[in-house]
Amino acid sequence: MLDPAPSSMRDPARRPRLLATLALMLLLAPAFQSSGFHPAALLDSGSWTTLAQFVSGFFPPAHERYFLDEVAGETAVTLASATLGIALAMLIAIPAAFASCAALDTPGSHHPVWQAGQSLLRGMLVVLRAIPEIVWALLFVRAVGLGSLPAVLAIGLAYGGMLGKVYAEILDSQPAEACRALAIQGASRGQRLGWALLPQAMPELVSYSVYRWECAIRASAVMGFVGAGGIGQLLDTSIKMMNGGEVSTLLLVFVLLVMMSDGISRLARAALHTGYGQALLLAGVLLALGASLLCLAPAWLAGGFDFKALPAFAAEFWPPDSGPDLFAGLAQGMAETLAMSVTGTVLACLFAAWLSLPAAGLMGVLPQAVARLLLNLLRGVPDLMWAALAVLLVGLGPAAGVLALCLHTSGVLGRLFAETLENAPREPVQALLLSGASPTSAFCYGLLPAIMTQWLAYSLYRWENNIRIAAVLGIVGAGGIGQQLFMALSLFQTQTAASLMLAMVLLSWTVERLSRWLRRQLAGPA
Repeated sequence: MLDPAPSSMRDPARRPRLLATLALMLLLAPAFQSSGFHPAALLDSGSWTTLAQFVSGFFPPAHERYFLDEVAGETAVTLASATLGIALAMLIAIPAAFASCAALDTPGSHHPVWQAGQSLLRGMLVVLRAIPEIVWALLFVRAVGLGSLPAVLAIGLAYGGMLGKVYAEILDSQPAEACRALAIQGASRGQRLGWALLPQAMPELVSYSVYRWECAIRASAVMGFVGAGGIGQLLDTSIKMMNGGEVSTLLLVFVLLVMMSDGISRLARAALHTGYGQALLLAGVLLALGASLLCLAPAWLAGGFDFKALPAFAAEFWPPDSGPDLFAGLAQGMAETLAMSVTGTVLACLFAAWLSLPAAGLMGVLPQAVARLLLNLLRGVPDLMWAALAVLLVGLGPAAGVLALCLHTSGVLGRLFAETLENAPREPVQALLLSGASPTSAFCYGLLPAIMTQWLAYSLYRWENNIRIAAVLGIVGAGGIGQQLFMALSLFQTQTAASLMLAMVLLSWTVERLSRWLRRQLAGPA
């Protein structure tokens, strides 16, 4: 008879993980109910017939010379807007992450003034990323005019808040022993960052930055729907004209752009291993920034953007509307948005975790190629397009938003999960296999603990991001607070729009606080 395992061999984080799992299940149950998502609706033959008729118009893709020339020009504008937008976002995010990173704090930095400054900085980042980039773009278009400049500013602000948070979390998730040792020796905050944390975190930082650039490409394209330039203007026109051939060509361009960014991510991570590669990477970044400026600057100079109108435009949003009629529908919109984001994100996490295993090469070369192609397709199609297709399949309302979020987020998280698996050290797995453990046990106890913190950070961050996406999906009839927000902006009800945006900030702040608690519970005792 086998002796019971000694307490020293038991999983010390078993109870916190169990509690967090139960909390997640309690959170998910009402979210499924509120979202109205029923998997049985996917089996309705009538919905699939309608969807098939719509999709059949996509073939053959449009390939006329004049249209392809137009697509090429607008694609260049989209890439340039995304590149400059990410550059602006990094200018915001890097100093913000440096100041808010808890791993760099020392006992002497726990001064109340320093802690208050960090809290204020984190709050500013919450506000920046809580408002969807397409809403930022719409505000800038109204304030300073049409064109690509509003897209760059919108991406810079929204993604600055996103990158600042995730950069800090990646740094905080690294082993802290080297950082503590340098702190004992009297190293400055910058020295601890440069010599202890950055060498460990650089692959993840580069990978996530390139992924955000990929997201910025999609965001820049979608902003064309509100007049912020790029390929989205062509897509908006093609959809309104019911020209399926042009829509399919533009969607193929999206997928090719995603595949291109995926390849750039791999090259960038590989370049970090040598000094020559790092020099090439830096030169490539500078070249991309220069080309982007050359592409967009002439239109900006000729556009005559009136930045002096920004203060007057911002003043129109004050004071926010506090009438009882607004709050009557606000609660329902917030509940729908939250339910969509929770349900869609949880379903996407399950699907993404399953796809990440073959995508990381753990099951062979052919499954890896198939999985990566599927992930490129899922995240390459803009979320608004997934929502439009989901409306045809399951009808108007938040259920369509859940399906759209699940599909798009599966592609996003699947790629991030796979790259985390690729970056994880293999020594613990090899040691367990040599000790006689099965491949499943080696993965669960050798590889999974090393990646769980990062997987959780990506998933919870994506949940916060999906709240903003869920709001935007209301523009195509997928429910949520977005329908109220876009109606208010289209009717120039700026004070009502201010109240709705404050509600979105409150949702993001609540999710961020909850995500921190969940991370502490799942991480277990230090």
